[in-house]
Amino acid sequence: MMEEKKAVVLLSGGLDSTTLLAMARQEGFVLYGLTFRYGQRHLHELEAARRVADYFQVREHRVVDIDLRAFGGSALTADIEVPKGKGTAGSAEIPVTYVPARNTIFLSYALAWAEVLGCGDIFIGVNAVDYSGYPDCRPEFVAAFEKLANLAVKAAVEGKITVSIRAPLMFLSKGEIIRAGLKLGVDYGLTHTCYDPAPGGLACGRCDSCLLRKKGFDEAGLTDPIAYAPLPGT
Repeated sequence: MMEEKKAVVLLSGGLDSTTLLAMARQEGFVLYGLTFRYGQRHLHELEAARRVADYFQVREHRVVDIDLRAFGGSALTADIEVPKGKGTAGSAEIPVTYVPARNTIFLSYALAWAEVLGCGDIFIGVNAVDYSGYPDCRPEFVAAFEKLANLAVKAAVEGKITVSIRAPLMFLSKGEIIRAGLKLGVDYGLTHTCYDPAPGGLACGRCDSCLLRKKGFDEAGLTDPIAYAPLPGT
C-alpha cells in the first residue's frame, strides 16, 4: 500500500493561500489546512478559509486561536488605521500592516502539526514580487526557517522526516498567481483579501491588499469575481 503524501498548508482564505492549496493538491498531497484566529481586525477571512477548505475537500482544517493583539504593533492587531490608497508594494518602507513575527509564529505551529502528522512538507503563500515589503515574505526568511526547523524537531533530528518549507508563489506576480490558480480550478469568488472590509464584508478596494489583488486581475486581463464597497464620494 502506497503511503500517503501529507502536507500542512497555511490557509488564510485569501487569493494567494487558496492558489497555494490548489498547487499542493495538484502535486498529489493529502491536504491539512491550518488557519489562525490571531486577533486580526475582522473574521471574514476565516469564513473564506472555511469555504476554500470545503471546496478543496481538505482532509482536516484546523482554526487555531492565538492572541497577537496582546502585543499589537500592527494596523491588523491594534487600534491603528489601515492605510488606504497608497499602494506600498515596492516601497522600501515596511508598512504598518506588517504583523510582528506573524509568519514565524504561523510556521512554528505548522511545524508542530506536521511533526505530529509525520510529514515534512509545509506550504506557505509568501511572495517577493507583488507584495507589501514584509520581511517574513522573503526567500531568505523561508530558507532560514527551513534550516531551523530541521534542527528543532525530534522527527527531523531522528531522520524520520525532512522539513521542506514550500513557497511556490515566491517569484510569481499577482497576475501569474491568478492565471495559475484558474488552471487548477480555483474559484476566486470564495476568497477574501481585504485588510479593512465594510461591516457586511465587502472589500474596501483601497487598502494595499485590495490594490495588489486588483493589479493582479488587471494583469491577467480578468474581472475580479468579488464585490467591492463603493468608493468614498461615489
